[in-house]
Amino acid sequence: MDTLNADQAAAILHMNPKRVRALARAGKLPAVRVGRRWLFARERLEGLLGVEPKAPPLTIAGLSARNHLRGRIRSLQVEGLMAEVTLDVGGQALVAIITRASVERLGLAVGDQVQAVIKSTEVMVAK
Repeated sequence: MDTLNADQAAAILHMNPKRVRALARAGKLPAVRVGRRWLFARERLEGLLGVEPKAPPLTIAGLSARNHLRGRIRSLQVEGLMAEVTLDVGGQALVAIITRASVERLGLAVGDQVQAVIKSTEVMVAK
């Protein structure tokens, strides 16, 4: 849980810190007083604002696929919506066809160290 002080909470709520403390004191904002300080849970404040909680980032360990091969990008050919990524995995070439958007989102470039994640008949590339 991410805990904020009154100044940080005020920045999220776009309010004056004195007003935030007054609302917390009146019980109109969810907060806990510790000594002389007010502490606010970021998730609860964002919930009041209608902000959707952020999903944790996807990691390689979070995938159900167990076949992970480390390699280096040997070549990268981007045409239209798709891209052909050729990896060098232990001296062997492994080719993956992925979207151009994935290449751009991952910031892939020739020479990058990546992992190929193999599931069934698909090959995914993770950096």
